[in-house]
Amino acid sequence: MAFFEHHGVEVKESFQSFKLVNQTFPLHFHRAYELIIVHEGELLVSIDQKNYTLYKNDIAFIFNNQVHGLKAKDHSDISIVLFSPELVGRFFMNYKGYIPENNVIHLSKVPDLEELDSIYRQKSFLYDICGRLVDHTEFLPVEHSTKTEVLHKILLYVDSHYGEDCTLKVIANQLRYDYAYLSKLFVQMTNMSFTEYLNHYRISQACYLLKNSQQSISEIAMNCGYNNLRSFNRNFKKITNHSPREFRG
Repeated sequence: MAFFEHHGVEVKESFQSFKLVNQTFPLHFHRAYELIIVHEGELLVSIDQKNYTLYKNDIAFIFNNQVHGLKAKDHSDISIVLFSPELVGRFFMNYKGYIPENNVIHLSKVPDLEELDSIYRQKSFLYDICGRLVDHTEFLPVEHSTKTEVLHKILLYVDSHYGEDCTLKVIANQLRYDYAYLSKLFVQMTNMSFTEYLNHYRISQACYLLKNSQQSISEIAMNCGYNNLRSFNRNFKKITNHSPREFRG
């Protein structure tokens, strides 16, 4: 999704929120902190290979550089909040190098994000969430494994090149790793093949463009890495259960 391309690092005190309905987005990571807030329905969230099911008023607090993805289950009405660590500077410094053992907390009532119209209200809301998380869970040191670093490199490459000829063989050549090793590592770390992941990533970007641009379906297919419109339509239908035209409405 296009808003994930801006990772909350350009502006020191960046706070962005987005409402999404029945949205799915594959694994990704960024420097910004992220809150996934469920207003209605159910949402499946994966964070560093841990799987959570979120319900109404649940919030997933994702730390910077945690690999995560989300998938709507039947129906989900959610908000995404991306914010730079500098907005909660004291919390960021105290827990830098750590991640939550459990990323999900529950609120009795979720505030209206549109009312957070000043940096003071935004910080108050965020620090309240930080305090609830600290009361809710333990924190574990981040493990800097070679496998995680390699996965990050693959995901970053896809983020920058999904509209081009983006194959695992090309990535293996660029990163100077053995193709068979990368293929096995990717399945182990994501529970899906690279080709399956790439298609999900491309279709997620296409979903965003269908709803938020005036580009034609053929233009969107081309911009998302599909040279064949029939292949784009087939993958779109397989992943979303709708045709691109139906999805655009």
